[in-house]
Amino acid sequence: MTRPTRATQAPAAPPTPVIPAIPRDQVLSRLAALQTAPAAELKAQWRALFGKEPPPFNRPYLVSRLSYRVQELAYGGLKPETRARLEALGEQLDGGNVVLRRIRADSRPLPGTRLIREHAGVQHVVTVRADDFEYEGRPYQSLSAIARHITGTRWNGWTFFGLKGRQGV
Repeated sequence: MTRPTRATQAPAAPPTPVIPAIPRDQVLSRLAALQTAPAAELKAQWRALFGKEPPPFNRPYLVSRLSYRVQELAYGGLKPETRARLEALGEQLDGGNVVLRRIRADSRPLPGTRLIREHAGVQHVVTVRADDFEYEGRPYQSLSAIARHITGTRWNGWTFFGLKGRQGV
């Protein structure tokens, strides 16, 4: 005796969310409303405009991405040629290395930035250059080397110059 077989069905894929078009005459009012919207409302709008759960990032991030998305849905996004060009430029920079893509390119201060630190009553000025740092007319490969020169002890250079833990540097 054989058992009857059941037809197996593949699990249904989740429905593709319908992203609403935004009329152009509503863009300014929606952008203004984002600035004062509570976090719960920002997250609800994220779900409606992106069709997925919002990331666990801070309010300014959510507001900036939602602002871009509102404008994108009203006026259109990047042209395919622009996207392709940006992707090609990214490939040139990181050679397709996914790990490099995840490292922030702006983790180092811009060349020309002057870092000023007072230590033992003396003001010390370091200039950030493209590939190194300049202190007292000499090149140094790291801020830690400069901090060691100034203090005579081992320091984390980023900490010594007040850069560690700051956003945007």
